[in-house]
Amino acid sequence: QVQLVESGGGSVQAGGSLGLSCAASERIFTLYHMAWFRQAPGKEREFVAAISWRRTTTDYANSVKGRFTISRDNAKNTVYLRMISLEPEDTAVYYCAADKTYLGRSLSGYDYWGQGTQVTVSS
Repeated sequence: QVQLVESGGGSVQAGGSLGLSCAASERIFTLYHMAWFRQAPGKEREFVAAISWRRTTTDYANSVKGRFTISRDNAKNTVYLRMISLEPEDTAVYYCAADKTYLGRSLSGYDYWGQGTQVTVSS
């Protein structure tokens, strides 16, 4: 069973930066594809970014491309999301997700989810 724990959320003004972390309990985290999703109040959960287990492939939603960077440290069983130039529209609960075989933008493709961390961007 893979357990994921996000951290690093908080409040920031527009134009600011935040870094999120997601620590995985599974010793074979190295083999899992990882992704970040977010859910704003009253909206559906949406894809943000994904990274393959070998770190050879990354993918970003158009809304965050050029501002967010996903990375991972397999030795630390941790995936990161670096966010710069934050906008009020980035306000949401951010979730990390993991799957052994799926790397994509669909929520249903990922078997494991964290509990989420709140990011609030004020104007």
